[in-house]
Amino acid sequence: MAVSIRLRREGALNRPYYKVVVADKRSPRDGKFLELVGTYDPKKQGHNSTLKLDRVEHWLARGAQPSDTVRSLIKKNKKRAASAPEAAPA
Repeated sequence: MAVSIRLRREGALNRPYYKVVVADKRSPRDGKFLELVGTYDPKKQGHNSTLKLDRVEHWLARGAQPSDTVRSLIKKNKKRAASAPEAAPA
């Protein structure tokens, strides 16, 4: 089974809100998914996404392919997670 990590649209008209899901590539955008791994709110400024990085890494290790948007969200969340421990001790 080919697996992808992609966005699932939620929210009202003109107020999009996305859930980051792991799904079979053949399933529809808002169809069945295997696991919910995060959220993304494009209307919110600043910190607008949350991801379970350990689960994302789990699926990437097993061959899941992230979409372009999810790939950039993973990169931003990893960067934020790496900078958070440095700021905490101060």
